[in-house]
Amino acid sequence: MNKLDHVAFIMDGNGRWGKKRNKGRNFGHLNGVKTVKKIVRTSIKLGIPIVTFYVFSTENWKRPKSEINFLFGLIINYFQKEMNNVISNGIKINIIGKFNTLPSKIKKTLKEVTELTKKNKKIIVNLAINYGSKDEIITATKKLKKISVKSLEQNLFTKSMPNPDILIRTGGHKRLSNFMLWQLAYAEIFFLDKLWPDFNNQDLKKIIRKFKMEKRNFGSI
Repeated sequence: MNKLDHVAFIMDGNGRWGKKRNKGRNFGHLNGVKTVKKIVRTSIKLGIPIVTFYVFSTENWKRPKSEINFLFGLIINYFQKEMNNVISNGIKINIIGKFNTLPSKIKKTLKEVTELTKKNKKIIVNLAINYGSKDEIITATKKLKKISVKSLEQNLFTKSMPNPDILIRTGGHKRLSNFMLWQLAYAEIFFLDKLWPDFNNQDLKKIIRKFKMEKRNFGSI
């Protein structure tokens, strides 16, 4: 049975979910946050050490400014309301992405959150914000004097953690969208037609059961 250390999520479909209900894209993002909360809670119960959520990509700056502001405001408001619960549940928040180029208000919030939760050990929740994998790899390469797999991995945002065993993408699209291209080299990938706000605990459990029984060769036979 395969050991599970890390599950990554591309949370696609929030905007479409909101529009299908004639309530707009932001309504979908709002409900997408509720799904994140449920999945983190379930991951703790299942003993998953690390989960990573693709929150905002370097390409998402092309979206309308009003939607970007809503997304960042959603993150800020969530942590203002839920910070005590995050701490009491032993959740360590880690940010991967170009942190320093984020707007000052969300940067301040995320800095406080990572500081307040840095000693928590029940689960690591990576939030990929202003993240692009190609940029991550190029930035890591520029730091190297000698290029090797090990030296490059030590300069990625995920340098201190195992690579994802599973990638789950909701929303019906079958692509990686510049997400953890290096780290997902040997991940088991699950594409779901469900939109992210409809993704639930049973979906996660079903995928994990399938993963644990999968024969993983890593190039061997």
